[in-house]
Amino acid sequence: RNFFGYHRGVDQVAEAALAAIKEAGATLIDTEDLSVTEEAGDAETTVLQYELKHDMAAYLSRLGADSPMKTLKDLIEFNEQNKDREMPYFGQEFFEQAEEKGPLTEYEYIEARAKCLRLTRTEGIDAVMDRHELDCIVAPTMSIPCLTDLVNGDHWLGFSTSPAAVSGYPSITVPAGYYFGLPVGLSFFGRAWSESRLIKFAYAFEQATRFRVPPKFLVTADLTV
Repeated sequence: RNFFGYHRGVDQVAEAALAAIKEAGATLIDTEDLSVTEEAGDAETTVLQYELKHDMAAYLSRLGADSPMKTLKDLIEFNEQNKDREMPYFGQEFFEQAEEKGPLTEYEYIEARAKCLRLTRTEGIDAVMDRHELDCIVAPTMSIPCLTDLVNGDHWLGFSTSPAAVSGYPSITVPAGYYFGLPVGLSFFGRAWSESRLIKFAYAFEQATRFRVPPKFLVTADLTV
């Protein structure tokens, strides 16, 4: 329940989806226990920056000798040299912060990663599922889709994707309904190696509800919904 409350429309759609799950025969248990994973914020950013620098170089190395881009630093320099075309609205501060990080053997990275795994695995998903004897965790995926605001940036009000993403555990998202024609997702996530179970749950939900509507590529939101 700590992933509810950031948007009235999302809550309405999610509550209807939970009612459909219950009607299909599942037993639901309300919990706010996953709020502990929110403590991983700064550590998660640190891990992301270290791994961005490392993994970007690993990816670029696969492009072959003909590619002029070998490292994150190369991308930063290219963007700076072509900033009128590459960065007309936003900068590359996150790239620059990641470039300042060292290798994955540094103490700062090792400690941050250990904290993330402790909070999202041991004290997070695993603890909640053990405590309540759960088969999976269900929550609204994120807030209503937003337009890119070139002045203030994106307006994501909330999301439930971090616990699975930071822990490295499996997660699957399916359509749960719509608010003014805009899609709302429902996420099923759980322990390590539970992919097959989550796919079964998500498929059963889709078959029971048939909530998905093919995209219409509308010019504006459907204000009649």
